[in-house]
Amino acid sequence: MDQINTEHMVDVFAGLAAFFADKRDFLIALDGKVGDSDLGLTMSKAFAAAHEAVVAEPDPAIATYLKDAGMAMAKAAPSTMGTLMATGFLRASKALDGVDAIRTVEMAAFWRAYSDGVAQRGKAKVGDKTVLDVLEPIASSLEASAEKKRTLPEAMEKAVEAASDALENTKTMVAQHGKAAAFQEKSKGLQDAGATVGLFIIQSMTATVRAG
Repeated sequence: MDQINTEHMVDVFAGLAAFFADKRDFLIALDGKVGDSDLGLTMSKAFAAAHEAVVAEPDPAIATYLKDAGMAMAKAAPSTMGTLMATGFLRASKALDGVDAIRTVEMAAFWRAYSDGVAQRGKAKVGDKTVLDVLEPIASSLEASAEKKRTLPEAMEKAVEAASDALENTKTMVAQHGKAAAFQEKSKGLQDAGATVGLFIIQSMTATVRAG
């Protein structure tokens, strides 16, 4: 599809819920290497709640759906990562207030607000080995695509490539935040679990756009 309309938003969140349910065990194992193994449970629970909230919304609008999703995630998964991902959707809802379709320009605005919101809430910066190390490249890639007037499917594919490269780069970093920071040198060589979540979000959204 060349744009995500209001009626497509339920599909977007259905896709996210299914994607994170499928990746739950993978994230549990990845997080368990230097974390407390709860990331897969947290994210699958958060996106399931987001989907339920979007389905139940009686007054559909893109910004409203994003706000519903963020609030549901914050309630269902009040952990650090759950709160950060919820913050991303809540900030994105403000950025897309009044928008009735998401094309490349709006998708860039979505991810810029998402990334900046997570950075501010988590007090992290690029290079700290967090989800931000993937979110920032996604936002930058989409902004570049918007400038080059790429279609939404093209822009999303480019963003997935940027996110994949950025996730691979986290293997060279040392964790500075969360439980992984207690294993600083041990974290080197491992892809960051939080950053993996960022890749999964853009992969899922891209799959929905591709499916039309």
